[in-house]
Amino acid sequence: MPGMSFGIILPNRGVVLGLTTVKELLAQADAAEACPFVDSVWVGDDLFVNRRVDSLTLLAAIAGRTERVLLGPACMGSFALREPRVFAYEWASLDVISGGRTRLVVCSGGGQNSDWAAEERIMGIDPRTRRRRMVEHMHLLRHLWTTDGVPFEGQYFRFEGCTMEPKPVQSPCPIWLGTNGVKTADGDAGASEIAVNRVGANADGWMTIGVTPKGYAKTWARIHAIARENGRDPSGFGNVLFHHIGLGPDEDTALNQAAHFLAPYYGGSITPDRLLGRGAYGQPRDCIAQLRAYRDAGCERVAIRLCGRGDPIDQINRLADEVLSKVND
Repeated sequence: MPGMSFGIILPNRGVVLGLTTVKELLAQADAAEACPFVDSVWVGDDLFVNRRVDSLTLLAAIAGRTERVLLGPACMGSFALREPRVFAYEWASLDVISGGRTRLVVCSGGGQNSDWAAEERIMGIDPRTRRRRMVEHMHLLRHLWTTDGVPFEGQYFRFEGCTMEPKPVQSPCPIWLGTNGVKTADGDAGASEIAVNRVGANADGWMTIGVTPKGYAKTWARIHAIARENGRDPSGFGNVLFHHIGLGPDEDTALNQAAHFLAPYYGGSITPDRLLGRGAYGQPRDCIAQLRAYRDAGCERVAIRLCGRGDPIDQINRLADEVLSKVND
């Protein structure tokens, strides 16, 4: 059984909320770089909703002070709103700065509340087009990263042939798609069929949250099948689970601590019940057992949002010593 890899999600929304500083986030990235059981660093992303320090700028700062860890958004909710020709240049530059360590995870973003509607009005985007724009942006990025002087013809963007430089170190950079967990007919949580089709037909990998191990295995197998149906080779695809981890004397205590920690990020709307399917809580042995279940289901990497009390670097080190170092034993 292949070993599972682990990443740390930095709470860049916390800077806007006054809960952390950029200096502290960079120190956490340094701690992740120094930890032998962590291989990636992830940051959150949105534009006018769930406001935070810009993901691209923060990743560039981290890229300049690290040499080993993979870097990416978890996931890029602003992707459909960004100007893709400019973003292609920016992300290629980040890949060059990092020496080819980027993992671009995109999602459509959007929602039902007034903040999402205001964001779409400000950007002049019809909310019904977000998913179609996201997919077209993916193809546009690959086009500029891998061709010179070739015109592009899409539904939303058309341009004469041009050459973009620098080209990314990776040719092209992998683009993964993020999906949310949904309940399936058999009682498990996986991705919807529409989301699975979108990943298999367009993406190079998959990020998800709120799925069960059984749902994870089923969805991953279906993504591979859809890719093959579309004439694509999924053998190089990657996957990652976005997961909360809270260590505590028992599950209830750890869940309540996690809900208290995450409340400012979710506007006070987070509850222990809502967190149950989105993380591992309790003593180290409980977290180890759950992570092993995902590993056995085909999960290759977990991007971890720490949601306990205390110094974040101490939490990273404790997590590594008591949990991550033992998952693959």
